[in-house]
Amino acid sequence: QCLFIGIPSWVAHRSANSQFNGQSLQVAQSRISPTRWNSKRCSPIVMMVRPKIQFIQGTDEQTIPDVRLTKSRDGTNGMAIFRFDQPSVFDSSSEVGDITGFYMIDEEGVLQSVDVNAKFVNGKPAGIEAKYIMRTPREWDRFMRFMERYSNENGLQFIKK
Repeated sequence: QCLFIGIPSWVAHRSANSQFNGQSLQVAQSRISPTRWNSKRCSPIVMMVRPKIQFIQGTDEQTIPDVRLTKSRDGTNGMAIFRFDQPSVFDSSSEVGDITGFYMIDEEGVLQSVDVNAKFVNGKPAGIEAKYIMRTPREWDRFMRFMERYSNENGLQFIKK
């Protein structure tokens, strides 16, 4: 058995420069090394967050979206358009609450947008389109790290057109 003292804590903060107020998480470095117990060497615990998408905080979206990416010629900005056909949020929204935004969550934190539109057919919800805009190369890189994790978890493939 190992006893860990000073396990790093997660510190959430909002980016003042982001129009979307996405949250990122940073790990505070621990200055205390793991304690030995029964002369066995301890190894650090790494907590991974499964990448997920939510429209209602705390309720994971089960439907895998079609994602389209555009990027400016100079590479400084871009946009991702997510299209969900018959998203599972429609099944649970009456029980859980209203759609509050578009949240992409992974081990680095939360990327979010409020640019979310529902599509209705014959008065019934049929789909959702969500847009996420990246205004800097840093935001683009962060989004691509999320998409790599999300696509690996959900079997998505990147096709360049």
